[in-house]
Amino acid sequence: MRFRDIDVRELHPLELRRRACLVPQLPAPIEGSVADNVRYGPGLRGDSVEVGALLDQAGLDSSFADRRAERLSVGEQQRVMLARALALEPEVLLLDEPTAALDESARGGVERTLAQLAGGGGVSMLLVTHERAQAEWLASRVVTMSDGRLSG
Repeated sequence: MRFRDIDVRELHPLELRRRACLVPQLPAPIEGSVADNVRYGPGLRGDSVEVGALLDQAGLDSSFADRRAERLSVGEQQRVMLARALALEPEVLLLDEPTAALDESARGGVERTLAQLAGGGGVSMLLVTHERAQAEWLASRVVTMSDGRLSG
């Protein structure tokens, strides 16, 4: 497997983790505030981030910063996970079914946020979804897996 023309087996795992961030299917906020969640990764490397700007980029109002992350709706938590990943300034976001557990309203919000990110050119995204229409809307290229084979 190649990443930016480099065999991923040649990259140190920490290097790869710095360049690509996963937004999991089910949100997994750390205990504490939304701001704590967004600051967590950059804080490990001694960096600070502008929480309000990252929340805005992920589709949440900056007023969410002081709220308890574990008390948010699943859709809001999913956006916190996105802001947390964006805080690390990845080259690539790996999105595993980012709207699977969301109601229609929350799903639409997350999809609009991803569409804005895709259009902004700042980060590449690899999106896994079971919904072809979603893939076609959000992706510049769609690859289908069926019976263990890729096409597209």
